[in-house]
Amino acid sequence: MSGRLLVFSAPSGAGKTTITRQMVAEHPDLQLSISTTTRPIRPGETDGVHYHFVSEERFRDAVAQGRFLEWAQVHGNLYGSDGAWVDQTLAQGRDILFDIDVQGGHQIRAARPDAYLILIVPPSWVELERRLRGRGTDDDAVIRKRLAAAHAELVDAQDYDVVVVNDQLEPALECVRRVLRGEVDDGAARAVLEALVKAS
Repeated sequence: MSGRLLVFSAPSGAGKTTITRQMVAEHPDLQLSISTTTRPIRPGETDGVHYHFVSEERFRDAVAQGRFLEWAQVHGNLYGSDGAWVDQTLAQGRDILFDIDVQGGHQIRAARPDAYLILIVPPSWVELERRLRGRGTDDDAVIRKRLAAAHAELVDAQDYDVVVVNDQLEPALECVRRVLRGEVDDGAARAVLEALVKAS
């Protein structure tokens, strides 16, 4: 039986990466997508485990051949999701989890209409700003840009299949577990998303 294609998206600071890592840890048949990138390999990374590392020439050849389900340039490096790797993994009966932005999620949905799109949102703008400031890595100007980008992403993500509010981590994880079991009731979460979109 073929696996499922699951896309997780969220604005920066909403806790998506923590949630996706926990889901992969709990589900042996859930494979985190391994992106192809032109970024130089870093100490401690393994090709084919953390990323598929390729030259820019090879990456752009793959783009020209239509091999990527989605791709983007981020901070001067190219990243993409290889369709052949996705097909091979799904054929093994494994579900694939994509930890990706909303633009990438829409590209995947366009290429694979059966992809299931899950949006993680913060409970409020106040809480999202608190989390971003709590990192202690960004100045005010960067935080304002992140909040503006977050609003744009949430506006674009209103067509996602299901919304999960990450107020407290454990309840959010339990909600995602229910989603993966097919138990979906996101009416309250949709209301939070609607309020976030209207509030900014």
